[in-house]
Amino acid sequence: MTPVQAIKALRRANEVARRAMAMGRHPFGAVLIAPDGDTVLAEQGNIDTVNHAEATLARHAAGNWPADYLWQCTLVTTFEPCAMCAGTSYWANIGRVVYGAEESALLALTGDHPENPTLSLPCREVFARGQKAVEVIGPVPALAEEMIATHRGFWEQRGG
Repeated sequence: MTPVQAIKALRRANEVARRAMAMGRHPFGAVLIAPDGDTVLAEQGNIDTVNHAEATLARHAAGNWPADYLWQCTLVTTFEPCAMCAGTSYWANIGRVVYGAEESALLALTGDHPENPTLSLPCREVFARGQKAVEVIGPVPALAEEMIATHRGFWEQRGG
């Protein structure tokens, strides 16, 4: 995936996040990109605290494409995948993850909000414990602020 393709896919994931937010859900979005780096195979917004965009998308992918194909695909997400989402994409055999903004930036926005008790466990650490070398690209400094902007004000409005 080229840097231009990654930026295009991240912006698409952020559109998905904004749609999730419009439905009253947490504003996270993910897209699965085919090996060509351009074709969007699937997209998913956040559903709830347990059904994150990335994990839901990875489970869908694992049920619809063979593992050897998914190893060539890219999961693109607005924020760094949490431990659950990283683990699910690992088990789905998705070979690359691209994310826009770090978990630490999310923590700065959410604080100790009960709907998003972030884990301070970088996805690279989760993947490093596995037996497959998942490629991780992120954060993407040129777009991190765009990803963060979608969350500005959201968590305060949710109370907590």
